[in-house]
Amino acid sequence: MAKSFAIAALVATALCFSSLLISANAKKSDTLFVEGRVYCDTCRVEFQTKLSEPLGGVKVRLECNSRENGTLTFSEEGVTDKGGSYTLSVRGDHEEDICQIKLLSSPRADCNEQFQSTDMARILITRNVGVAEPKRYANALGFKIKTALPECDKVLTDMGFLPLEIMK
Repeated sequence: MAKSFAIAALVATALCFSSLLISANAKKSDTLFVEGRVYCDTCRVEFQTKLSEPLGGVKVRLECNSRENGTLTFSEEGVTDKGGSYTLSVRGDHEEDICQIKLLSSPRADCNEQFQSTDMARILITRNVGVAEPKRYANALGFKIKTALPECDKVLTDMGFLPLEIMK
């Protein structure tokens, strides 16, 4: 009886040890994915409301620059889908870089005005942040419509904001 337990323990130990070796040698992919969204600010307030619309066909660029000397270390461009979402693949680890998503152009002539407050979203692109999943999420960015929708007054009042002159 003791002999069968010893054999079972030996087999279990061998299995555990081999699985440790396999996992230690398994090469993690060095590709991370940056996901984000772009919207049309239909109230001209430079933040999302329930009237904001997804903006498809927007060109975006991810740029990473060295913290030390500012040189470009990585760049990738993409286009949003009809739902306003994009996914960019990033090779390598950019822990020592400053990375940001920038809006390049909007396909809508009535919604192509850049925000005054921000036109980029900074993002950490490294595996060394305690996140096991390969996806990194950027803050939503947008363009402003030429003239605010008439319903914006009510929506902003419902949100607790007073009507703003910037909307007109």
